[in-house]
Amino acid sequence: MDPGKPVIHWGMDVSTVTVIGMPGTGKSTVGVLLAKRLGLAFSDVDLLIQAREGELLQATLERVGYLALRAIEEAVILDMPLENRLVATGGSAVYSDAAMQRLGAAGPRVFLQTPLEQLRERVARNPDRGIACPPGQSLEDVFEERVPLYRRYADITVDCAALASAEDVASAVLDALPGRRGS
Repeated sequence: MDPGKPVIHWGMDVSTVTVIGMPGTGKSTVGVLLAKRLGLAFSDVDLLIQAREGELLQATLERVGYLALRAIEEAVILDMPLENRLVATGGSAVYSDAAMQRLGAAGPRVFLQTPLEQLRERVARNPDRGIACPPGQSLEDVFEERVPLYRRYADITVDCAALASAEDVASAVLDALPGRRGS
């Protein structure tokens, strides 16, 4: 825990959990598993953006640019219901202090920390994945820029490097949650 970060107590029965992390870290996959195991509704911010914009995330990114996409992501997070929900954010949600503060007030923000090498492999498997960053910025540049932000906002960090599957990551998150409801 960061000594400069305020300590928030959500109570023993956490009703909202948010997963944050880089594109390709498994937020959506792990989020679905966690939602099932915790008995929460699941909200994927990327899917909410697609529904709002009426197109795939990559198409929105190409149409409006990365800064406008980040603003859309912020608006979606600020407007969405949070109670009794597992939220999987987009990778760039950490650029919005307002969004991250709202999520943090609702419950723990869990950073799925994944090594760059693993992310590189996963992102390469899905080249159409939209990453909201300036043109020409490499995955390595995005990683170096965002990891300090994820750490800043994380209430819980789960090191995914040695975890073999999404189920293993979900179990590690459950073990780390206060008042663990869903094992």
